[in-house]
Amino acid sequence: MENTIFSIVPPIIAIAMVLLTRRVLLSLGAGIVAAALILTAFAPVEAIQELIKSFTITFWDDGINTGNVYILLFLLLLGIITAFVSLSGGSQAFAEWASNHIKSRRGAKLLTVVLGFLIFIDDYFNALAVGQVARPITDRYRVSRAKLAYFIDSTAAPICVVSPVSSWGAAIIGIIATILAGQSYVELSALEAFIWMAPMNFYVIATLAIVIFVAVFDVDFGAMKKHETLAKTTGQLFDAKKTIPGEMNEDFPTHSHGRVLDLLLPIILLVVGTVGSMFWTGYLNAGRELDVWLIFENTDVGLSLFIGGLLGALSAIILYVMQFRKNETASASWLAKGLKAGIASMSGAVLILIFAWALSYLIEELQTGLYLADIVSQSNVPTGILPVLLYVLAGAMAFSTGTSWGSFAILLPIAGNIMAQAAPELLLPALAAVLAGAVFGDHCSPISDTTILSSTGAGSNLMDHVLTQLPYAMTAAAIGGVGYVVIGMTQSLPLALAAVFLLLAIVFLYWVKQPSTSARQEKI
Repeated sequence: MENTIFSIVPPIIAIAMVLLTRRVLLSLGAGIVAAALILTAFAPVEAIQELIKSFTITFWDDGINTGNVYILLFLLLLGIITAFVSLSGGSQAFAEWASNHIKSRRGAKLLTVVLGFLIFIDDYFNALAVGQVARPITDRYRVSRAKLAYFIDSTAAPICVVSPVSSWGAAIIGIIATILAGQSYVELSALEAFIWMAPMNFYVIATLAIVIFVAVFDVDFGAMKKHETLAKTTGQLFDAKKTIPGEMNEDFPTHSHGRVLDLLLPIILLVVGTVGSMFWTGYLNAGRELDVWLIFENTDVGLSLFIGGLLGALSAIILYVMQFRKNETASASWLAKGLKAGIASMSGAVLILIFAWALSYLIEELQTGLYLADIVSQSNVPTGILPVLLYVLAGAMAFSTGTSWGSFAILLPIAGNIMAQAAPELLLPALAAVLAGAVFGDHCSPISDTTILSSTGAGSNLMDHVLTQLPYAMTAAAIGGVGYVVIGMTQSLPLALAAVFLLLAIVFLYWVKQPSTSARQEKI
């Protein structure tokens, strides 16, 4: 039943159940079981074998699957960093420092957005690192965890997908190179084509513009308004009855010995260790050639995250141990409790990620992405609407499969072949549309690994994050879709950008005039 209409049933089951029940592991499990049964034509023994394989392949795929293992270990190390930063009083000290330097909710939100822009190396790293730095400040100013997760998610992949110096950029440039090698219409290198495609990524432009606007004017609507109202009026940043990945259940002792350095040093070592390791592993894998694009194309993201996380965790533990003599609450017994609490805080996120990877493997085996791609390649449609059609298809594929990388890896070559034959002048807009749609679908999907990690970094319930982000993502997607209609019909990038910015201006004007806009109700 591969590459048939039945291949879209498992992701539909998983997504529908998670929206209806809000129970992520149960929903992912139902999708996994359905995928295994469909893949094996409902043969029970074979289905069980595929079910087992879908989980074991996360850790072992003709040898240990180091990439996934390192990412899971990085999550656990991040939990340990959070625990010991809290034990040493670093979080409290940083929050007190921030209250003296950041004077408003607007400042706390803008800091989060700026950090999201600056950490453009990798989306996983962005999602988790920004949350660790920004959370103490946004908590102090009663910014809901759902809104923090929205800021993180909406600046992670969108920044990485248009940055050539990132793990995303390196992978995309590599795919573009193979597409351009087979045609002569576009006389550009893969890097030049990637840079030209950046202003054609209308979803990213709309998303980043909306993020900045929301941070400045505090626009809340839909489910987000409920979360923000509760946070501002009662101080309730999240629903404690729901599963909150990354949230400590252990009550750590309070004291006055914490320093800002107790938080900043582990985070700095985390960032420096990760970025340095990415350069070093990329340099080694590229044959020791000092070419920045080649380095990022060959970097080992998983290993780099692990090294950075290990440095950060060790430094956080050492800083806490150094307090033994002066901090009456510090003791060796709290070392074990801190390790246990840190690991436990990330156990939910680790399980969800493992289940999401298992479902992604089975969906790939069912060739769900190829089935959706074939629908477009076999359709006889006007060339002018091909960019927007590819945009919608990439969004549907990423939403269904939970992976933007898998979606653009499948669709970029297909889009290249289609446009090279049908409308070579629209090749770059079509490729940009695939990237934009993949990021949009990824933003909306509750089974996406980056969505999971963004909620983990923010300490937000996964489904709260998905449902509160959805209206903002849909608004940006609609605006981006208009941009692809315009560029497809006119072949003019300036006209398409003008349409996107005009729609953004209209939306912003409408939002500002709404009486429910919280920026009008508070001094920020």
